Amino acid sequence: MKFRILIVFMLVIALLTAGCSCVQKAEETDIKEDILSPLPQEVTVTVGMKQAVSDAGILIGIAKGYYKDLGINIEYSQFNTGQEMINSLAAGQLDVGATVTASGLFNAILRGIPIKIVADKGHNVAGMGYYRLVIRKDLVDEINDYEDLRGRKIAIVGTASLDEIALDRVLNQGGMTTNDVDLQVIRSFPDILMALGNKSIDAGMLIEPFVTQGIELELIDPWKDPSEYDPDAQTALLIYGKSIMERPEVAKRFMVAYIKSLRDYNDAFFKNINKDEIIDILAEYSVVTDPEIHRKMYPTGLNPNGYVREKGVALDLEWYENRELLIGGTLTLEEVLDNQYVDAVLEVLGKYE
Repeated sequence: MKFRILIVFMLVIALLTAGCSCVQKAEETDIKEDILSPLPQEVTVTVGMKQAVSDAGILIGIAKGYYKDLGINIEYSQFNTGQEMINSLAAGQLDVGATVTASGLFNAILRGIPIKIVADKGHNVAGMGYYRLVIRKDLVDEINDYEDLRGRKIAIVGTASLDEIALDRVLNQGGMTTNDVDLQVIRSFPDILMALGNKSIDAGMLIEPFVTQGIELELIDPWKDPSEYDPDAQTALLIYGKSIMERPEVAKRFMVAYIKSLRDYNDAFFKNINKDEIIDILAEYSVVTDPEIHRKMYPTGLNPNGYVREKGVALDLEWYENRELLIGGTLTLEEVLDNQYVDAVLEVLGKYE
C-alpha cells in the first residue's frame, strides 16, 4: 500500500514539474515572439541623423519596411551639430540619436540627463578604414612616418570630439599630441577636401565618401590604415533618449529592425549577398547618391550583432577625463552604455554568422 502511495505521489510531482516546465517554456516563447510582433498601435519614433552611410541601420530598415512591420513610423531630422542632437534628446524632442562621441554627450550624462549609448553605428574595419587621416598626394615622399607630421597643418572638423581624439591617437604613434602640429578646424569634410586640393593644409581627418572622392581626383593619399594607430576606435554611436527608454516595448522593437538592417549591410558588403539592392537603397536614402561611389568606397564597419566596441568607448572616456573635459565628475563605462536592448534582440534573432 505504501509503495502505491509513493508511486502516485511521484507521478503527481512529475506532472506538476512538467506543467511548470511547459508554463515556463510558454512564457519564454511569448517573450521571444513579443518583440518580433507589431505593436498594437503604430507609434512614431523621432530619429536624429545626417543620412550618412553609417546610418545604414536606420536607412535600410526604413526602405525595407522593418520598422513599419513592427508598428514603428520613423520620423527623422537633420542636425548641424551633435550637440544640438544631444540637447533635443535631453528635452525629449528626439527619441534616438545617430551621432559620434563628444564631450557634450558625456557631460549631459554627468548632469543626470537620461541618455545612453545602446548600439554600434560605425567603426573602422581593419584594412578598410572609412574614417582616417589622409595626406596631400604631392606630399607622399615627405610624409612617410608619424614623426613627419610634426609641425604640419592638419585639419579636423571639431575639437573635444571624435575628430580630435582620432588625430591625437595618430600623433601619439610619433610621440606627439595635437599641440605638436598646426591644428586647423575646418567645419565640414568637403571643405577639408577642398583645402587639401588647394594645398592650404597638409593633411586632414576625412570620412567616406570624401576619402574615395579625394583619391579619384588625385588630391590625396589614404596613408596608413587606422588599424595601425587606432584599432579599438568606436567611431559612431546609436543613442537612446529618455522618451524611448520609458517605452521598452518600442525601444526593443526599434533595435530589432536596426540589427536586421545592420545584417543586410554586412551581407551586402562583406558577403556580396543582395549587394545591388542595398546599394540602390543607400543611393536613394543616404547623402551619397551615386551607386558607383558606394561600390568603390571603404565600407563602414557596422557590428551585425549590435554591440559597440566597449574598449573604444572606455578609451574615449579616459581621453576626455585626462584633458579635464568632463565637468563635475568622472564616468564609468556602465554609466554611459546600456546593452539590454541588443541583448534582448540577440535572444530572439540569434548571433550573426
